[in-house]
Amino acid sequence: MPAPALWATLATGLLATLLLTDGLAVNLLLVALPAACAAYAAGRFAGRRTRAWSLVWAVGGLALLTIPVLRDADWPSFLAVVTALAAGSLALHGGRSWPAVLLGPIGVFNSLVTGPLWGWHGVRARSNDARGRVVPVLRALVVTAVLLLVFGALFAGADAAFADLLGDLMPKASFTGGTWHVVTLALGIVGALAVAHTAAAPIRWDRARVPEGRARGRVEWALPLVVLVLLFAVFNAVQLTVLFGGYDAVLRETGLSYAEYARQGFWQLLLATLLTLVVIVLALRWAPRGGVRDRTLVRGVLGTLCVLALVVVASAVRRMDMYVEAYGLTRLRISVTAVEWWLGLVIVFIMAAGVWGARWLPRAVAASAVAGVLAFGLASPDALVAERNVQRYEETGKFDLDYADGLSADAVPALDRLEEPMRSCALRLVARDLADTAGDPWYATSWGQARARDLLADRPVSTDADVVTCGQLGSEALYR
Repeated sequence: MPAPALWATLATGLLATLLLTDGLAVNLLLVALPAACAAYAAGRFAGRRTRAWSLVWAVGGLALLTIPVLRDADWPSFLAVVTALAAGSLALHGGRSWPAVLLGPIGVFNSLVTGPLWGWHGVRARSNDARGRVVPVLRALVVTAVLLLVFGALFAGADAAFADLLGDLMPKASFTGGTWHVVTLALGIVGALAVAHTAAAPIRWDRARVPEGRARGRVEWALPLVVLVLLFAVFNAVQLTVLFGGYDAVLRETGLSYAEYARQGFWQLLLATLLTLVVIVLALRWAPRGGVRDRTLVRGVLGTLCVLALVVVASAVRRMDMYVEAYGLTRLRISVTAVEWWLGLVIVFIMAAGVWGARWLPRAVAASAVAGVLAFGLASPDALVAERNVQRYEETGKFDLDYADGLSADAVPALDRLEEPMRSCALRLVARDLADTAGDPWYATSWGQARARDLLADRPVSTDADVVTCGQLGSEALYR
């Protein structure tokens, strides 16, 4: 284990125990940076070259870790962190095939066991040779700590403003949380060793070979798909008719309301899109491979199916838009709509792969997922939900107050536009949560929380917004 990787690992553990005990914000990014340095040093020591796609995955993973820095909502931050781990595994392993893209995280989990053993052997091998260099460094660190402690205490006692600044900047470590500090120290060191070991000795998933499916005859392969294409064509013809102004006629014939028609169809169309991707994957596996005529048949049938599937995607998105117009926007509705858009993009990629080859397809799909999660977090879904529902309230007078007061601090700028007493009722719970976390250090506070605190400091929540008043107001706005 190279010395730079060792020092980066120790820095990761130290930062983890100092910063990760109060919540997640910029501290998670600060802990991830030395871990990335450990991986880079270990990979260089093992003779691995840094490739362009590895940099893409590494930068994408670190960019995803900015979502907890910016957003207070837990759910997009959790999604961003999970996706960042997947992108990090791709950066460590490399690879361009489907096994490399899908199985990369397994190698990192395996290194959680082998990484610490590898690090221990590396420390033992270097301990004797490095003793003459390590001791002076340790002495310098001790002297530095003593000087900072002595003069920092003197300056803090001499000036109250400097004492406050020092208190804000320094992590708040306590003996009461000693067990948790030990746990975060261990997690930081083990995690850094795992990524460093993976970078030095990755599993070569590209060498895994998935056997090809047995090619079918043209009739056996094409007949079910052609029938499916005809079914898609008939359904899409009806959808296009409705799209160009046939809503009233359809609603009269079905007896459904505007919102019921939209709700009835979206989930079925989302499932149809997913199943279409499965059908395409299986069809490619069993496609006839006899020559040019077979390739033309496969491209023609599957290309037509992909085009019709895109119309299904558009219909699903339109139905969700109708549903939102009737009932407002929620976290679930904005999430599944984003997934539907991404599935449409994957279908476009498959169509392009049929023209230019599929060698780039696995990495393109993975990159689009990383970019999609990053864009989703940066867009602040809680803020979008609040913005859309406030706009709907201004237009129709309808508002789901019970749902609004469960949103995070990211929604405060939009909810702050409401008139009193609706504003205070919508903000009272988030204001209480912000008051409970007012003592959190800067590195565990998101930008969304800081912005919300500033807005609520300028216009505090009214004390008249109690449970009874807000309950009555919410019922009136919901059923208006």
